Amino acid sequence: MTSKGDFASLFEVSASGGGGRQSVPRLTAGQRVEGTVIGISGGLVLVDVGVMGDGKLDVLELEGREIKVGDKIRALVKIPHASGPELTLSLGRGGTSIDTHTLELALQGKTPLTGNVTAAVKGGFSVDLAGTRAFCPISQIDLGYVTEPAQYVGQTLEFLVIEVKEGGRNVIVSRKQLLEEQRRNQADELASSIEVGSTVQGRVKSTSKHGAVLDLGGLDGFVHISELAQRRVEKAEDVVQVGEEVSAKVLSVERTERGLSVKVSLKALSSAVATKAPAVEVDEILDGKVARHVPNGVIVSTEKGEGLVPTRELALAPGADFKRSYPVGHDLRVVVVHRDQQSGKLRLSVGRVAEVEERQNYRSFHREAPAASGGMGSLGALLAEKLGGKLGVPAARPSGSSRKK
Repeated sequence: MTSKGDFASLFEVSASGGGGRQSVPRLTAGQRVEGTVIGISGGLVLVDVGVMGDGKLDVLELEGREIKVGDKIRALVKIPHASGPELTLSLGRGGTSIDTHTLELALQGKTPLTGNVTAAVKGGFSVDLAGTRAFCPISQIDLGYVTEPAQYVGQTLEFLVIEVKEGGRNVIVSRKQLLEEQRRNQADELASSIEVGSTVQGRVKSTSKHGAVLDLGGLDGFVHISELAQRRVEKAEDVVQVGEEVSAKVLSVERTERGLSVKVSLKALSSAVATKAPAVEVDEILDGKVARHVPNGVIVSTEKGEGLVPTRELALAPGADFKRSYPVGHDLRVVVVHRDQQSGKLRLSVGRVAEVEERQNYRSFHREAPAASGGMGSLGALLAEKLGGKLGVPAARPSGSSRKK
C-alpha cells in the first residue's frame, strides 16, 4: 500500500518527467536546439531534442549531407508544435515568413536566417529575408575584401541579424559574423586532426616578401618563399595569387602563446606532377585565347594548358577594366612565369612578353654573330677587302704568299 508521502514523491517525479524525457521550458520559434537523430522516415529526420514530442526536420534541408541514427544535430525551432517541434537548419527556409518577432528572436539568440541577395546597392546589398527586406553592408558579405559585388546577386545565403529598427522596417544583417563563427568551429576541429606530413587544402589569404599565408579553413598556414616552388622565387605573387586554392604539405605544427602555428610547403608536393602534362618551360612564349574571367585576372587557354594571367600582368592602362580590354575569346601572346609542380597549373604574363623576347633576341644575336679569331687585325682585313674592292685597289696579300712572276 502506498503511503501519502510516497504518493507525493511519485507525483513530483511524474510532474518533472522523471519517467521519460526530462521536460524543458516551452520551445519558441527561432530557438536553437541540439538533439540526437532517432529515425529517418518519409522524408523526415526525427530528432530527440529533450521534449515529449519528436522534432521533425525535412531531409531536403541536409542537401546531401550524410546522417544516420545516433548522430548529433543542431537545428532551430521553426514551429513549436505541442506534439513535437518542426525544425529547420535556418529560419526563412521553405517559404516560412519572417516577422518582426522572429527578427528580434534571431537577433537575441544569434540565430541564422536564410535570405536571397536581390541586388547590389550603394554600400552593400539588398537581401530578401522571406518577405522582409534587409541591408547587408559590403564589408559584411564575406570574410575578405569584395572586388566583384555582382557575383553575390541571386545567391541564397545565411545571415545573422545585427540590428532591427523602426519595427522591422530597417534591418541590417551580416554574413561575415556567421562565417567567422563557422571558421572558429572548423579551426577547433582542424587543430585536433592536423598532422605533420599530411596534405591540406587552403586558399591564399595574403602574400609578402617572406612568402604566403594560407587559410586552411579557420587556421592559418604559412608558406616560406623558399617552399613555394622548386626554383628560386623572387616574388610570392609569381607563384600564387590571393584567393587561389592550393594544396600543401604540413611541415610543422606548434602550439604557441598566440595559438597554433602551422608551416606548410607547396614545393614538397612537387613529386606529384601529372606525367601527361605537356612540357613547358619558364619564359616560354605561347599563343593563347581568353577562356574566362576570374576576380583577380583572366584564364588563358594555350596548347600547353590553361593558366592565370593576374590583373597586374595584363599591362593595362590606369583605370582600365580588364574584362573590357580582354574579352572572352580575345587572342593574345603570353609568357610562362611559373608552373605549379603539383597541379601543373600555369602562371602567365602579358606584360612580360616584350621583355622576354628582347632577352631571347639578344642571346640569338650573340650565337649567330661570327667569332672574331684575329682580333682587330681580322676586322681590319675585312674592312680593307671591302674598301679596296670599291676603289680598285687589290686587297693585301697574306704574309708569306709568293708573287706570280
